[in-house]
Amino acid sequence: MIVSVYCPSKDKHFSLDIGLDLLLQDFKALCSVECGVSVPQMKVFLNSQELLDNEKSLGSYNVRDNDMFLLQTAVLPQNLPSQATGSVPRIDFSKVKVPSRPTSGSSSQQAHSSQRPNMDDPATLRSWFLNSPHNLALLKERNPQLAEALISGDIQRFSTELGKIRDANMQAERERLELMNADPFDLEVQKKIAEAIEKKNIEENMNMAIEEAPESFGQVVMLWINLRVNGHHVKAFVDSGAQMTIMSTACADRCNIMRLVDRRWEGIAKGVGTQKIVGRIHLAQIQIEDVFLQCSFSILEDQPMDVLLGLDMLRRHLCVIDLRENSLIIGTTNTKTTFLSENELPSHGRLHDPTSNNESMNNDESSINKAILESKNDDAKNEEAEINKALLESAAEASKHDQGNEAPTSSAPAAKVPKSTTSGQASVNRDKVEQLVAMGFPRSAAENELRMTNGDVERAAVSLAMKNMSR
Repeated sequence: MIVSVYCPSKDKHFSLDIGLDLLLQDFKALCSVECGVSVPQMKVFLNSQELLDNEKSLGSYNVRDNDMFLLQTAVLPQNLPSQATGSVPRIDFSKVKVPSRPTSGSSSQQAHSSQRPNMDDPATLRSWFLNSPHNLALLKERNPQLAEALISGDIQRFSTELGKIRDANMQAERERLELMNADPFDLEVQKKIAEAIEKKNIEENMNMAIEEAPESFGQVVMLWINLRVNGHHVKAFVDSGAQMTIMSTACADRCNIMRLVDRRWEGIAKGVGTQKIVGRIHLAQIQIEDVFLQCSFSILEDQPMDVLLGLDMLRRHLCVIDLRENSLIIGTTNTKTTFLSENELPSHGRLHDPTSNNESMNNDESSINKAILESKNDDAKNEEAEINKALLESAAEASKHDQGNEAPTSSAPAAKVPKSTTSGQASVNRDKVEQLVAMGFPRSAAENELRMTNGDVERAAVSLAMKNMSR
């Protein structure tokens, strides 16, 4: 580890690479060689406390990396031998353990990061940033454009961005010199002086905030909870700043409650932007944990979030946002639910830059498509086009048969369908039910989904697969 040593009497400051098993007397000997103070005259202080026992190791004194030692010179009595007053005593260094030079680690990285890079060489500057995670993080926060050019690996692009910064700094320096030599009684000059003072105050305020409250420069995960609407799992965004509780049309379709939308309540929702309100669902049942609540929704046409719990429902159910316990407390039922962590949020709710956000959305889409293909056929090696073609052909063939005919062959053995499969709002073709059962879906779910899709086997398979993915 690296420690710093300062000797006021010699006005010397130096660093030593030592180990925790080094004895205090050996440490004094090393310091004596560096600063020229004899060991008998030397007093070593760490954190305003003098280290007295020379037989103890530095580890027993709780020495840490980057600690600062203070060396004081003591006045020796006159009766000491003359050889003790020499500048450097004769000491046997054969027992001193010299630590090996670290090839990698925190000390080498810290020593590398403390060196000032060559600002005129873009390659050296880029290497310095890449080897210093702390400085790279600061660069991403304060100059995202330069950080993006640095991470891209394009030296020419990085050099161009660096040249722009140099030109801007040179221009600022020229303006500063012109301002110093200008007439202080000129109104324009006074205005520029006031702007310079304001910028300096802002910069000092930011530096103070970095020291006192660095967490204010980070991003926080928004508040999301799990709930169920009409039996369907949904991730809801808790927003006490929203006036009303909203739901997207896609979520309403998925939860089978679009039939309850009152279109007389059409309108325009205004906030940061504007969105069209399709209508309103006056009363729907939601489930949070084991508690069932009544809720109303305004249905928005183009809304990325499935459900947004606004202030109207939070007030109605006397909800409390408890950030200490990281939970939402429902006052009317005296229950609570925990807010979701970032890895549980949908892609648009996570803390990502636009590039990684698009990549995550593409990955999610490809994984869903892959799951759908695997649920359609046991043979996962078939291409998507072939599977879709096979499903369309089997659906067309099944529609030609009556309910008493045998089901078409599939990759899984077909089971017998009881006569009670047709019930409710519309009759269900047993052949199509058999196709979905052969894909691995429950019979009751397959029947319900076929009723909702008007007998479309492909749409029913896709909907069932997406529901399984969301659970």
